[in-house]
Amino acid sequence: MALFHLRARRTVLLVGVTGVGMLLAACGGGSTGASSSTATSGVTISVTLATDPPPKASLDAFTKATGIKVTWTNVDWDSLQTKITAAATAKTYFADATDVDWSRVGQLAKLKAFYPMDQLLDTKAMAPDMPQLSSFTADGQVVGIPYDASFDVVTINKTMFAKAGVAEPKTMAAYTDALRTLKAKDVVKYPLDIPFAAAEGLSTYWYQVTAAFGGTILDSANKPQFAAPGSPGYKAAEWMVDAFKSGLVPPGNINVTDTQGQQTLMAKGGVASVFGDYSGMIGSLYDVPTSSTVVHQIGYLATPGVDGPAPNNSNPDGIGVPRTAKYPQAAATFIKWFTSAENQADFAGLHGPDKVMPNYSLPSHVSAVDQLAAQGQLIGGKQLSDMLRNSSRPIFASGAPPWYPQFSREVYTDLHAAAAGTQTVADAVKAIAATADRLAAGGA
Repeated sequence: MALFHLRARRTVLLVGVTGVGMLLAACGGGSTGASSSTATSGVTISVTLATDPPPKASLDAFTKATGIKVTWTNVDWDSLQTKITAAATAKTYFADATDVDWSRVGQLAKLKAFYPMDQLLDTKAMAPDMPQLSSFTADGQVVGIPYDASFDVVTINKTMFAKAGVAEPKTMAAYTDALRTLKAKDVVKYPLDIPFAAAEGLSTYWYQVTAAFGGTILDSANKPQFAAPGSPGYKAAEWMVDAFKSGLVPPGNINVTDTQGQQTLMAKGGVASVFGDYSGMIGSLYDVPTSSTVVHQIGYLATPGVDGPAPNNSNPDGIGVPRTAKYPQAAATFIKWFTSAENQADFAGLHGPDKVMPNYSLPSHVSAVDQLAAQGQLIGGKQLSDMLRNSSRPIFASGAPPWYPQFSREVYTDLHAAAAGTQTVADAVKAIAATADRLAAGGA
């Protein structure tokens, strides 16, 4: 899940009734369990996401251009996922457009809960400027469109690193040595933030450390790639637990979540680095005086790998059209507008505060990120643009499996236990691998 939630001129955003009607017919006709309409004007659609809406003036402009009114509902992320799954299972109406999280793509594809967006919109034309679109593809279809760009990054307190006389590390070995130097020189007692609370943030942190060690979590058949000692995933688990037990990580982090660590440790100078941080955090938290005591001290670091820069795992939020939508064509028109490069740049502040979408962090369009960076309106913009374009990648190459929630629960439960000392790293990895094998084989 992205930590914060957040578009082509309007004259080309309108979707013709005939064109979209043909598309809907191609993807199986109307929705199941609700009476859908082909109307694209003079209707009111329900949009439900785990974020506040764009400014009223922006939505009013959309209505004026399209004739489509929008009723926006903000539901917390966990409750929203429950509602989406329940509605899909029962084939009942929930919303015309709603969240498609990267971690739920496989599950939603298996349920056939959403219209394939590649049959509603020209996703092939979107792909070159929207690298994280691949995170929303499963079973050959695009389930949702990313409306923000979120990916794991490494952040460091540059002031602390300089005080310790440590250069910016480029490999995992150098990064580990740098943390030990920071501690040994008493620059900061606990230099590293790892969120060891039994929660999703611990799972995604492990995925990113695994990528740094040169590996992936699952193969194309969803079989575990981390079970063998010496494998990247195994090394990642060892590295994280050792960092905790050797005092690089605060002892209290055994019950600290990702957001808690960012807000109460990194933003307050309590640690010098977060390895599995989130893109956009500097501008949205660390450089905000009302929430941070380390303003202008934090920077992004190219993710250290075995021999050089490693990938940045993607974890964006998307938006799609449930098959039970009442107005799927109108919803597709809205999604095209909402996810356009022009509007994303506005939501992120390119043209002033009046067009900013509350808590919107980073556009999913590279071109929009480039615009923000060129005008100096995105802290670390050049680095973020390069990462989004060149090194961001899906956590699971074939899309998150349908059983991802159960798998993640096993991951964070066992890694938490290994850090707490109630089981060994070997036992934790063995349990996680056994769960992946069982789920991949169709077990509950």
